[in-house]
Formats: sequence, C-alpha cells, structure tokens
Amino acid sequence: MRPMKCTALATVAVTCLMLEPAMAAGVFTLSSPAFKDGERLATKNAGNAKTNPNCVGENISPPLSWANPPEGTKSYALLMFDPEGRPPGGVSHWVAYGIPVSVTGFAEGEVSRDSDKYVGGLSTQKVGHYSGPCTPPGAPHHYTFTLIATDLEPAALKPGLTRDELIKALDGHAKAATGLIGTFQHQ
Repeated sequence: MRPMKCTALATVAVTCLMLEPAMAAGVFTLSSPAFKDGERLATKNAGNAKTNPNCVGENISPPLSWANPPEGTKSYALLMFDPEGRPPGGVSHWVAYGIPVSVTGFAEGEVSRDSDKYVGGLSTQKVGHYSGPCTPPGAPHHYTFTLIATDLEPAALKPGLTRDELIKALDGHAKAATGLIGTFQHQ
C-alpha cells in the first residue's frame, strides 16, 4: 500500500510542476476599475452628441487594463460593439488596433480622442476614437469590449479600417481574445 501512496503523491507533484509555468503565465484578461463584467457603465461614459437626445453623457472613455497576453503577441486590437444598436447590424463604437504589446491599458478619458498608443479605425459614427453609448430609453444595451492579441507588428495595418475590415485583416493573425461587457440604459 505504501508504494501506491508514493506513486500517487509523485504523480500529483509532477503534475503540479508541469502546470506551474502555465499557471504562472496566467489567463489573458481585460478589466476595468470603473465597472465589472456585466455592470452598468457610468453616465459620463455615454456619448455627448448635442443633436441626439439619447446622448446623455460626457463621452469619457472608461479605464481599461489587460494582462497575461499569449506568448508571441506583438500588438493588440480593441473593439467596442453594441449588438442591440441599430438592428440588425449593431453599432461599432470604437475600432482600435496597432496597440503595441508594451501598452497594458488606457486611463480614463485617454481614448476619447486620438492617441499615439493605437491606430484608429472607423466606428459606425465615422470616428477613429472612443464614441460612447447613446442608448434610447428602454432596455439596456450591452457594450462588448473585445481585446485581441495578434502576431502583427503595430504598424502592419493602415489607419481607418472598419470593424469588419479589421476582423478580416486579423484572420490568421489573432492569437487569443478576451472581453468585458458593460451595459448602459438611458434613464
């Protein structure tokens, strides 16, 4: 009976040693100190287009941070998409890519304007920076932030790509993706 215990204990020890590097690397994550996954975005994060009564905010982008990219990551792409907006196609609120691997997040308000930390694509609103929610009254919309780790150099893609063009350009170059959902409802 003693040899079995040693064998079982040895198996556990070897398994733990094999898993330790993977566990040390951690899971690729996207988070925000301003809201947890599935929680409401602050009103200040909503859009501020004066011609749209559903834009009740200040268009201040929420802070975002990420960690543990997969090995070989050279740049990131970040998308913010509202699948319930403008049925049936949804609304692309932000398309950013060419984010250097050295960048591990954006401060609050940092991407509410153009930045040298990313290449701006074109949102549904035809801007290359964050464009906050302008949700009509009623049920909340879900704003999906998707961070994609790529094997592309930061300057590999031209500026001004739409969400669909970026997704096509990343085909075969995406190493992993992680996401975070914020909700918003006009009150």
